[in-house]
Amino acid sequence: MENNEQVLNWDEAAKSEESPGQIGNFDEDLLTGLRVDPSYNEPVLHQVLRIAVYDEFHAYETYKKTIEKFGVVEPFANIMQAEVRHYEALIPLLNKYGVPVPVNDWADKIEEPNNILEASEVGVAAEIDNVKMYDNLISYAKNYPDVVDILYRLQAASYNNHLPAFRQSVAGHSAMPVDINAIYNQYSTHDTIPAQEDMAAKMNEFNQMAMKLSTGELSQEDIMTFLGNTNLSFIGGALAGAVGTMIFSQMTKEESVQGEDQCL
Repeated sequence: MENNEQVLNWDEAAKSEESPGQIGNFDEDLLTGLRVDPSYNEPVLHQVLRIAVYDEFHAYETYKKTIEKFGVVEPFANIMQAEVRHYEALIPLLNKYGVPVPVNDWADKIEEPNNILEASEVGVAAEIDNVKMYDNLISYAKNYPDVVDILYRLQAASYNNHLPAFRQSVAGHSAMPVDINAIYNQYSTHDTIPAQEDMAAKMNEFNQMAMKLSTGELSQEDIMTFLGNTNLSFIGGALAGAVGTMIFSQMTKEESVQGEDQCL
C-alpha cells in the first residue's frame, strides 16, 4: 500500500508542475531525442534539464507499466521509486533556473510488456540510453556545477545500480547468455546514440575490475589503464558509485604503501 501511495503522490506532484492549459511539450522532438541541440530555439540549460526530467518520466512510466500488469516485482518496484527520487533531485534545479517542467505524457505511449524477461530487456536498453543521455547533457552543463553534480549522481545510479539489476533480471529469466548489444539493438529507439558497443565493453571491464578488487588482484596499473581508456565525463558519474569508491581507495592505499617504501 505504501508503494501505491508513493506512486500516487508523485503522479499528482508531477501534474501539479504543469502550466494551466498545457497540453503537450513544444520541444517533444528534442526531449525524445535525448540529446542537446545547440541550434534549437531554446536555451541549452533548459534543454539539459527538460531532457533529463522527461527521460526520468519515461523510465518511471515504463517500470510502472510492468508493475501494473505483473504486480510488485523486483527490480521494477525499487527502481521505479528510484526514478521518483531522480525527479525530486532535478526539480529544484528547474525551479532555480526558471525552466518549465515538461509534461509527463508517457503513460499512453508505452506498451505493456509480454513477460518479465521482455520487461527486463527493455529496462536494460532504457538504462543504457539514460547513461548515454547523461554523458551528452553533462557536456553541455559544465558552467553549472550544481547541475553537473546532480547529473553525475543520476548517471552513476543508472550505471551502478539500475543497469546491473535489469541485467541480472534478464539472466534470471532466460536460459541464454545476456547479450547487451543484442538487447540494446532490439529495444532502443535511439540508433543515433553512438557507442553502445563501447558502453557494453566498459561495463564488462568495470565488472572485471570489481572482481579483481574482491580478490585483491587489482593493481594501480589496471586502474590507470582503465581511466586512460574511458570517457572522463562518463566515468565521473560512474565513479560516484560504490565500485568507483573502492577503486580510488585501492589507489590511495597503494600510493601510501609506495610512499612508505620510499621512506625506508
